[in-house]
Amino acid sequence: MIKTFIRLSLFCSIILAAIFSSAFAQEQKPQFKVVAFYTTNVEMDHANFANDALYFFKLIAGQQNFTFDATTDWTNLNDDFLSNYQVVIWLNNSPGGADQQAAFQRYVDKGGAWFGCHVSAFNLASSRWKWFNTFLGGAMFKSNNWPPLPAKVIVDDRTHPITKRLPATFESPSGEWYQWEPSPRLNPDVKVLVTLAPDNYPLGIKSFISGGDTPVVWTNTRYKMLYMNMGHGNKIFSNRDQNNMITDAVIWLGGGVRKENVR
Repeated sequence: MIKTFIRLSLFCSIILAAIFSSAFAQEQKPQFKVVAFYTTNVEMDHANFANDALYFFKLIAGQQNFTFDATTDWTNLNDDFLSNYQVVIWLNNSPGGADQQAAFQRYVDKGGAWFGCHVSAFNLASSRWKWFNTFLGGAMFKSNNWPPLPAKVIVDDRTHPITKRLPATFESPSGEWYQWEPSPRLNPDVKVLVTLAPDNYPLGIKSFISGGDTPVVWTNTRYKMLYMNMGHGNKIFSNRDQNNMITDAVIWLGGGVRKENVR
């Protein structure tokens, strides 16, 4: 009887261990995979932002259970490489070759997600990559302030997954702010989420944004994408509200669920 009890107890222990091990393995399985593309041979403020961003995304990847990789090799913008990831981030540059551009277009057309930061979306009317302009919602660079300055921003929609933890307004750290023409807000497919507050104007010292509509975070709802104007200098990650927005943006794009006990 005692031996039977011991065997039964051992068997139950093995079963319970297997159940807990399986549950732990499922919990540890990454929710999604992210890769960031960046460049080191750029102006210092853009390189500083990329370095800070790499640290930040690695940190929240561990907290929020997703995989984060990064590369400076833009030839990795190809079908095989991109197929490994659910989210692609451009930190401080954009693809320069037609093959890379075509591969990226195929990636998003198949449902891949894109998170673009600051200069990664810089484009002019003379740009040859017309599809990318459409992807952004038709917005083209018009002007910017200088030098970089902090700015009050208005949260247009606090019900969206990336803005639900934000206050109605917050002070975004020092950055270089872009104004676009036409404003992406005029595109019915674009959902503007954050905008420069009018009481910032005139914004600048050497060059000004004197007024008008200046969206700084938006998504083209025809795609799984988000553009964020923030990305110039080494102060971008110094505001908790903004960090929450960036965290929630990656999780939303990746289709994951945020762990509530982690900020």
